Amino acid sequence: MPIFEYRCLKCKEKFELLIGVGRDDEELKCPYCDSNELSKLFSTFGFKGEHKGSSSGCTTCAASSCNGCSLH
Repeated sequence: MPIFEYRCLKCKEKFELLIGVGRDDEELKCPYCDSNELSKLFSTFGFKGEHKGSSSGCTTCAASSCNGCSLH
């Protein structure tokens, strides 16, 4: 099942939900305030390699490059 990120339009909290196949977004509720006024967010993905203009190769660690990262 995929994980999606949402922001509640009522309380402004950001959270992730594990969504089953075929589940309707209208059924979803904020875990903080129980509102169904949600906005699906674009997720960022980590990848191996260096970003131009970034001191780190990814957002998963503080290494100065992926070559020194223990996750890769």
